[in-house]
Amino acid sequence: MKFRSVATVEEALDTIDRLGESARVIAGGTDVMIQRMTGQLPRSETLVYIGRLSDLRGVHQANGTIRIGALTTHSDLRTDPIIASYLPSFLEAAGTVGGWQTQAVGTLGGNLCNASPAADLAPPVLVSGATLVVSGPDGTERIPADRFFLDRRRTALQPGQLLVSIEVPIPPDGMWESYLKVGRRSAMEVALVGLAARFTIAGGVITSARLAFCSVAPTPLRIPGAEDLLVGSTLNDEAVDEAVRTAVDSLRPIDDHRATASYRSKMVGRLIHKAARLCRTEMEGRG
Repeated sequence: MKFRSVATVEEALDTIDRLGESARVIAGGTDVMIQRMTGQLPRSETLVYIGRLSDLRGVHQANGTIRIGALTTHSDLRTDPIIASYLPSFLEAAGTVGGWQTQAVGTLGGNLCNASPAADLAPPVLVSGATLVVSGPDGTERIPADRFFLDRRRTALQPGQLLVSIEVPIPPDGMWESYLKVGRRSAMEVALVGLAARFTIAGGVITSARLAFCSVAPTPLRIPGAEDLLVGSTLNDEAVDEAVRTAVDSLRPIDDHRATASYRSKMVGRLIHKAARLCRTEMEGRG
């Protein structure tokens, strides 16, 4: 296995384009190193290190959009004031990714491009309506988040392409969101089930609802049918129960060494109910 370190985005694009499918891009390397230690990486691959590309790190707000560089770390997300003000589910999800060592070097882009079914940052990205900005041999491409995850460990990225940023519209007034996770521990644990919920509230009524899950299907995903059942409600028990039934019926969780499909289905319902309860409490506090 070979190793290349690049100093600019242009050098990175040239390198991965030239190497083709034998290139494996790494930044923090928190997933790739585990895959290498367990023999999951082909010996023919070349690791292309992009961690020095400072232009791809940081959070910026302009023209109604929040731009998050792909190399922004989980620690950056946890401490950034723009994220804290507008995207609390990003902050909360980043705080559950491994321990502080992983959070210090692991990146948002890596978490998404690794395309694990249990990726903690994927549900917040999905409910935020984000666009993933990709550079490649044919220029810049913008991929809606809900079209990025194709299958387990497979994304819409084509050979030679590099994720450079994630762009998120600034949320509307009256928005509430959170990331909730079931694991054996609150952090340093792969999600058994993760939920990002975002509700927009006007006059005590839900005008928009978004629910996105991880670890319950081959890819992180939203459940539009369950979302639609909450719009127009006050998150009352009847509406939430109906949304839970639709969500559970829509998902196909698996049995594995960490949890059974039946347990995951139960946790889906509990997390939706918890999100609704937390949102109702905040609605009451807003008066």
